[in-house]
Amino acid sequence: MSVKYAIELGSVQITLLLPLWGRTCETLKKHPRIVDRKACEIITKIDYDFSKIAAKIKYISQLEWIARSIHIDRTIKEYLSRYPNATIVNVGCGLDTTFDRVDNGQLVWYDLDLPDVIDLRRKFIPEIGRRTFISASFLDKSWFRRIHPSEHVLFMAAGVLYYFEENEVREIFNNLSASFPESEFVFDAASPFGVKLANRKIIRSIGLGEQSCLKWGLERASDIVRWNGSIEVVGEYPVYRGMTKGLNLKDRYLAFIADRHRLMFMVHLKM
Repeated sequence: MSVKYAIELGSVQITLLLPLWGRTCETLKKHPRIVDRKACEIITKIDYDFSKIAAKIKYISQLEWIARSIHIDRTIKEYLSRYPNATIVNVGCGLDTTFDRVDNGQLVWYDLDLPDVIDLRRKFIPEIGRRTFISASFLDKSWFRRIHPSEHVLFMAAGVLYYFEENEVREIFNNLSASFPESEFVFDAASPFGVKLANRKIIRSIGLGEQSCLKWGLERASDIVRWNGSIEVVGEYPVYRGMTKGLNLKDRYLAFIADRHRLMFMVHLKM
């Protein structure tokens, strides 16, 4: 009989279960958009009642989590095609399994998150070889010293940055730009209205507290460039781009509205 692990996390960290569950559900479909066997493996070992999530979360919301993983996977693979020995830093890694989907056998990988999350992560994911775990807050610059980068560094953050205040995000981008010149950063962002909608439709609907709510809303990637002139926009595109095939009419319409009004979108920056 397999061991089940109870979840004892803070109010923000508990949200790491949402995308893990979403990728698992998608993988088990007959024609999945993404295949994440590691997520499926982890889910079977977690002692948590996912029925509340399943009952409250609509597929269009689940698809957003899947889409951002697909977009980030593609960005990393393209980066590795140019720089096979690159360093990848997974910011706010939670129970993310991107490494298992993109590893080329040469990259160097760092998973960064708060101590309680890293402790949980160790129960399911081994820290071996080219993969290192870092227990620290994203806002604490001391973790910079733990990174021993190659010439090329790519930061990724899936479902993370909008949990911080804008002044905190601004500070970390300024610090990253100064400490890791020529590095790149790919992440998903939400507009101010998207933040409000996500809090109402997802966070509160499944009974999570105010501390689990999103905070930072970004209108356009160019707003970050105005913070720091040494940052440039490599790419910016709506999260549902290329993801509507096979959707029913209602979900296709909702995806169109979400992209049209930039509720959620992907951002790729270079320092």
